Amino acid sequence: MAPDATAAQKPPVFPVADAAAIAGAKAKLDAHTVEMMAWHFHPSTGCPFWLEYAQSLSFNPLTEVKCYDDLKKFPPFEDEWLRGGPVRRWIPRGFADQPAYVFETGGTTGVPKSRVNMRDFRTDYEQFSATLPEEFFPRGANWLMLGPSGPRRLRLSIEHLAQYRGGICFCVDLDPRWVIKLIQKGWMEHLEAYKQHCIDQAVTILEAGHEIRCMFTTPKLLEALAITLEKRGTTIRKAGITGIFSGGTEFTPQWTRFAVEELLDGAYMTPTYGNTLMGLAASRPVIPADGYTIAYYAPQPRAVIEVVDFDDTNAVVPYGGTGRVKLTTLTQETFVPGFLERDEGERELPYVKYPWDGISGVRPFRALAGATTVGVY
Repeated sequence: MAPDATAAQKPPVFPVADAAAIAGAKAKLDAHTVEMMAWHFHPSTGCPFWLEYAQSLSFNPLTEVKCYDDLKKFPPFEDEWLRGGPVRRWIPRGFADQPAYVFETGGTTGVPKSRVNMRDFRTDYEQFSATLPEEFFPRGANWLMLGPSGPRRLRLSIEHLAQYRGGICFCVDLDPRWVIKLIQKGWMEHLEAYKQHCIDQAVTILEAGHEIRCMFTTPKLLEALAITLEKRGTTIRKAGITGIFSGGTEFTPQWTRFAVEELLDGAYMTPTYGNTLMGLAASRPVIPADGYTIAYYAPQPRAVIEVVDFDDTNAVVPYGGTGRVKLTTLTQETFVPGFLERDEGERELPYVKYPWDGISGVRPFRALAGATTVGVY
């Protein structure tokens, strides 16, 4: 989707992708889409769910999906399909002999959604690794994972990222579902105690002489860690951290500016937007000249984000316009067409490094925001 006459009012301060780069990315996405249809809907390689579901469709995905836009022929993807088992119905026959992981997302109440992985989580983070500046994320450095543990993909992904870059990952024990329950019950004293329990684990690791230079954490936990270290007469940078990769809906321009000016003490921070279905969307540089705007770009062609109209979810909003996040996952392991996320934001122009649409201002979808508990994010 090339920039159009409805582009954002103020001129961008970042380098916008040119028409040739945008067209090239679209051609690559179209070809990848056709390739994924040939995999997911062929009897020898597709998963039981999609092979069975295809019988109810009014079109043949193998022959009638000739570009990415043709995926609009699919009915809306229902997230309830991802709740409950048998989970093997999502494993492609082409990977039937491969060891499988299952990662959960959601699950605050009821049965959590699940995604099967073989190698996707590794591939996503290997690709993301190439976006990290070596100056702040040196090869061979050890990492601290200060975020959700348990059945979530994030813990293993950060561990693989550290190993892929030649380091070792140290982890804390953190159950985000317990955090959400504490918030919902109004047990704020217990919430503060549990948060401090997690921060104490992190401080113990940082002070143990493990030469940790890089860290993943969420905005809330980053702030709590910085405050705890300040009380001990030190800072995140003095504790040895040079590079921080962080993510969560709490990332706002205001908070980012506060973090840079008050919390990081010179450590570098890069925001990301990701989840179990999408993988990891990198951000373009966050700079004062751009008002600390945080804009994310999905890892195309493996995943695509569109900012769509709240009422017509097959129509993208104008550049600068506000809409709901629509996600399509296109890997050999997972095909999810047109999944409506519980987020909204503003459509961003293609960036020179990522010549496709981006999204900024990510926040809980307004129609669900009142029922959404952010927790550690």
